[in-house]
Amino acid sequence: MSRTVLERFPAGGPRGSWPAEEFAGARREEGVPARVVMDLESDAFLVIVEQRTPERAREE
Repeated sequence: MSRTVLERFPAGGPRGSWPAEEFAGARREEGVPARVVMDLESDAFLVIVEQRTPERAREE
């Protein structure tokens, strides 16, 4: 599975503000299966879309 980052949001936003969740919700309303994950290394919320990668054909 591969992940595509649609947008990054700093984790230190104002209290009660959820811009990553709002952005992901707007994408879901458009039919894009976006979700929010936390990137601990960069201290940011990422809005991502996961995509299945085709399995490699087995060599015989």
